[in-house]
Amino acid sequence: MSRLRLLVTALICLWPILPAHAVDVQKVVSPGGIEAWLVEDRANPIISVSFALRGGSAVDPADKSGLAEMVCNLLDEGAGDLDSRAFHEKLDDLAISLGFSAGEDAVYGHLKTLTDNRDTAFDLLRLSLTQPRFDPTAVERVRAQSLAELSQQEQDPDAIAGRAFSRMMFPDHPYGRPSDGREDTVKAITAMDLKDWVAAHLGRDQLTVAVVGDIRPEALGMALDQVFGGLPARAAPIAVAEVTPEAHGQKEVIRRQIPQSVVQFGSAGLKRDDPDWYAAYVMNYILGGGGFSSRLLTEVRVKRGLAYSVYSYLRPYDHGGLIFGGVASRNDRVAESLRLIGEEWRRMADKGVTAAELANAKTYLNGSFPLQLDSTSSIARLLVTIQMDNLGIDYLQRRARLIDAVTLEDVHRVAKRLLDAEHLAAVIVGDPKGL
Repeated sequence: MSRLRLLVTALICLWPILPAHAVDVQKVVSPGGIEAWLVEDRANPIISVSFALRGGSAVDPADKSGLAEMVCNLLDEGAGDLDSRAFHEKLDDLAISLGFSAGEDAVYGHLKTLTDNRDTAFDLLRLSLTQPRFDPTAVERVRAQSLAELSQQEQDPDAIAGRAFSRMMFPDHPYGRPSDGREDTVKAITAMDLKDWVAAHLGRDQLTVAVVGDIRPEALGMALDQVFGGLPARAAPIAVAEVTPEAHGQKEVIRRQIPQSVVQFGSAGLKRDDPDWYAAYVMNYILGGGGFSSRLLTEVRVKRGLAYSVYSYLRPYDHGGLIFGGVASRNDRVAESLRLIGEEWRRMADKGVTAAELANAKTYLNGSFPLQLDSTSSIARLLVTIQMDNLGIDYLQRRARLIDAVTLEDVHRVAKRLLDAEHLAAVIVGDPKGL
């Protein structure tokens, strides 16, 4: 590890965990009209940039699924006059961290640099977004890596279950397609497909930016135009339909000769802008999101030892939502695990939660939140999410009050709305008995 990388690592470890109310977020608008949220902190010479552009894998053509993911894997594999090796040498020599990823509804990027190297770091980011090379050697190397990962997933019960569950919930929708593609679709992607995707979907009108660290608003304003000003003003329209998951109580068993079965289960959830979001968030913590304090883990693991882990999550998309979870259990006990999960689904819908459960959930959800603010990068990522969810620049100050306002009646109402045990669908990968 280089001395610069050791310095960056040491500085990151020194970053304090900040209470939410101590994070002062300001809006910065560049001379060219590009907006970013900034948390200025000059204690350490580090700058973290996080950004997103709406239009992720959901806008991939069906026969080229995995295209957005492949674009993201190649944006830092050479740009402008720098081939892949030269580009990465510059990153390594100056301890600059740069990377991209694709989700269903957006592509994401991050940059972390020492303040002294910010001009070079910002220029490398600019080149990767506006002048990616997509050289044949890099394209084929990244394609081979993607195909190798897809091949490994074919032997991974968790990956098999996840893909099958997505297909079950969204059979005729982009959310049902794997964001990293299939073997045939990844093989079909051409360099022109990659270039066309960048030209169509990396537009400033879909851009969200957050910056945390040692930079003043005036300097950031100039940097925003430098980095993002060369992107097209507008991206292609995002034509993704609203969707309700196809959860009707169906069970799909995918037979594999393994000692325990892997299960994904779930039903229709809600989007992030739903008025019931905070009640559902608290409800899910009590149901399956709260680790050893959750009902599912108590019933399935603690009382009966049927599984090591069982959990539930809320998964909001831009155009739909899921409440889903997972469990892995011995083949001869997976049916009992699923029965208990259904019973807890039904019990919470019928009877709600107790006052003690509600109070404990609020205490944990508010008390643990500052742990998400433990570095420049984590704060920047969180600020991007807050912007994309339209929660307001004062959300960090309001969040605790929103959770504290949830009542027993709210949780019971939302449980009745979401937790219909008769519609709880599941995919089971393994050799389960009694299913």
